Amino acid sequence: MGKNGGVRPAAGPAAQAEALRRALDAAEVVVVGAGAGLSTSAGFTYGGARFKRYFSDFEAEYGFHDMYAGGFYPYDAPETYWAYWSRYIYCNRYMEPPRPVYADLLALVRDKDYFVLTTNVDHCFQKAGFDKARLFYTQGDYGLFQCSGPCCSETFENEAAVREMLRQQAGMRIPSSLLPVCPHCGRPLTMNLRADDRFVEDAGWRRAAARYAHFLRTRKGRRTLFLELGVGYNTPGIVKYPFWQMAYENPEAVYACVNRGQAGAPREIADRSICIDGDIGETLQKLKPQDPARFVFS
Repeated sequence: MGKNGGVRPAAGPAAQAEALRRALDAAEVVVVGAGAGLSTSAGFTYGGARFKRYFSDFEAEYGFHDMYAGGFYPYDAPETYWAYWSRYIYCNRYMEPPRPVYADLLALVRDKDYFVLTTNVDHCFQKAGFDKARLFYTQGDYGLFQCSGPCCSETFENEAAVREMLRQQAGMRIPSSLLPVCPHCGRPLTMNLRADDRFVEDAGWRRAAARYAHFLRTRKGRRTLFLELGVGYNTPGIVKYPFWQMAYENPEAVYACVNRGQAGAPREIADRSICIDGDIGETLQKLKPQDPARFVFS
């Protein structure tokens, strides 16, 4: 049994992967819902060796052991806060993920009528080549600052500032002259991440929300694959629950979920659900068409 009365189909991983391949081939429309598990599969891990490689000095000084914990640490000076966050942003926004999971996903949906809804804020979809007009980042973007007030519904690109903070930081501090401030009111800038009611939904966010709503509205009743990848239960009301509801309301829809340890579906759509408990990257590799040139006949 899964959460909220969900069920886990009895079929094994191989059969489920084949069912997903058939559903993808048959779909006229693909709606991808992506959560943190997708980037984890791509190698954007927040602990372990990757954390130690970039944050061992912070770990030794402050005693936390993963990037998430470091993001919430109450640093005693903004210069230290931004020394940490500039590294964090660079590692998870401007670096390339170690594994080509996003590129593999694009290869599967590129020729489909697709749209992506994601709670991820690491820009991996665009870095992999997904069409920006088919993406809706609901929770913000590591690449954007906003006023901490906020005094305006505006966001600010941060790449140049982040790279300068990296270049000039020493002893886990940046120069005070690099502290980011709002150009309108002078308040400190902060990350454009949905953490409370001060999150700025700027013009770009609103345009993406409108495009997503239009996409769903104009594809109602078509053969649709709702493909959920790496979405857990931290914010299920953004991707998971709406996908269940839309699949239920459309008899032509299939719901698919790939997520290690949390792959399930409600009873009401169990007969039109494909739930794969496993690694997303490995699953996507199984779905890729075979290249005949790879076969050698003797």
